[in-house]
Amino acid sequence: MILDALHTLGIRVEYAALPSDRDGEYLHGARLIRLRPGMSARLHRSVLAHETAHAVFADTPSKFGPVNAKQERRADEWAALRLIDAESYRDAELHHRGHLGAMAQELGVVRSIVEAYQRVLLRIDDTVYVKPRMGAGGWLHREQIE
Repeated sequence: MILDALHTLGIRVEYAALPSDRDGEYLHGARLIRLRPGMSARLHRSVLAHETAHAVFADTPSKFGPVNAKQERRADEWAALRLIDAESYRDAELHHRGHLGAMAQELGVVRSIVEAYQRVLLRIDDTVYVKPRMGAGGWLHREQIE
């Protein structure tokens, strides 16, 4: 699905040396995602999805810090909703008793993507909603907790 989104948007992906504090970047003007070569599969998958989100939203860096922070949060949450499904998350959470590192390992993503997935959950009584919205039927997924 990530590769389909990139193809539809006309975004190229290339591998290049990046500053040591970066695993990937999206260059909107060039319609290009650059990734650091040699990443683990979990990191590669997570970074590619994160950078794809920046492409989907046509994000460009801002001189205003809160704008950048919002873009980063949104990119992680978009990636999380595409890399983690509710059933797999539920199973990983139960199996690993909420240990984020172990859950990330099982889900094939990095810890920050699991944390982003948790941000889009809303727990009310014995029900968990994924990406809740106002109105009847306003959620991506709901799960009854036993």
